[in-house]
Amino acid sequence: MDHFLYRDGILHAEDVPLPEIVAAAGTPVYVYSTATLTRHYRLFEEALSPLPHLVCYAMKANSNLAVVRTLGRLGAGVDVVSVGEYLKAKAAGIPGERIVFSGVGKTRDEMRVALDGGIRQFNVESEPELRALSQVAHAMGRTAPVAVRVNPDVDAGTHEKIATGRKEDKFGIPIARARAVYAEAARLPGIEVVGIDVHIGSQLTRLEPFEAAYRKVAELTRVLRADGHDIRRLDLGGGLGIPYARSNEAPPLPTDYGAMVKRTVGDLGCEIEIEPGRLIVGNAGVLVARVIYVKEGEDRDFLILDAAMNDLVRPAMYGAHHDIVPLVEPPPGAEHHAYDVVGPVCESGDTFAKGRPLPRLGEGDLVAFRSAGAYGAVMASEYNSRPLVPEVLVDGHHFAVIRARPSFDELINRDTIPEWL
Repeated sequence: MDHFLYRDGILHAEDVPLPEIVAAAGTPVYVYSTATLTRHYRLFEEALSPLPHLVCYAMKANSNLAVVRTLGRLGAGVDVVSVGEYLKAKAAGIPGERIVFSGVGKTRDEMRVALDGGIRQFNVESEPELRALSQVAHAMGRTAPVAVRVNPDVDAGTHEKIATGRKEDKFGIPIARARAVYAEAARLPGIEVVGIDVHIGSQLTRLEPFEAAYRKVAELTRVLRADGHDIRRLDLGGGLGIPYARSNEAPPLPTDYGAMVKRTVGDLGCEIEIEPGRLIVGNAGVLVARVIYVKEGEDRDFLILDAAMNDLVRPAMYGAHHDIVPLVEPPPGAEHHAYDVVGPVCESGDTFAKGRPLPRLGEGDLVAFRSAGAYGAVMASEYNSRPLVPEVLVDGHHFAVIRARPSFDELINRDTIPEWL
């Protein structure tokens, strides 16, 4: 469910007509709904009750400070994968004890920043990282809380580029080697073992891969406890998918996911951490764009928008589907026409959809890409020297620009011409 609905024939974000936001911020523009963010976060809170738990929002999905602060004020923790995300989380008001630091390539400098600023735990992904963290923490006179990320060799059945739990993926330590790694961690200075971490991929639409992975984690917990390790937290990762196409079968609900968590690991007495990103913020955002031209081709018609692959890269990178709807509601039974929906970037890959049936549209009409709150603005670039898209947050009748569109002067002045030129 989201809060982008037609009212009196105009698509609204909560109580704000989207054309009103366009008048203030221009197009293309990302728009987020506070009510949807809040609802989705609370669904996970309710799903894991009464287990001791912390919902750590996966900040890589959308790292805007206003989005992170909105969730932080609800009680969320944050999962970060870089020192930049860590510092943004702190700037958004998230205390260190609610920040989990994941990622395969943490540098020693990043470790120092997190240890100095406060951290809930490091999710360690390799033996070299574990040894480096030990050296850094010991030199600082600190103790680094650690959960080792294990790779359970479970195929999540998701897109090749967002699968993370198979033995050929770069993430985590093979679960068969976990006992040896935990034994080493227990011997290293500056390291405190607190739990186990697992994450098998993103945009999962079935619970079975989760259940297979979590049962392996449950067995590992019992083995490691028998070895003398104090396993008191289980970080189960994120990855629960969202329905990008309204016509598709809906993925499992957070309530179903929570029941499965309780069934597989609920009897271990561990605090449960989960790291949802896409399901919290994905359907909480839309990308609004304007039709520049309708171009008649030899065997197809093109809808050329002012949004491009640099603004929303998911279709070009993953072949991802986003529903596209006009801001003015078409009348019942309105004629539809098949369009290739494209942007102005000089790449054939700058294509959002091919042969997409849409109500007939003309120059100047506005459309919205649904389910664009996750991996949209956060993955945007300035390719073709196109300024980054502004972001807007709506709360009831109010809205605010939470990241402004850079001016062309700002874009140009970031470069420096050497004196010899």
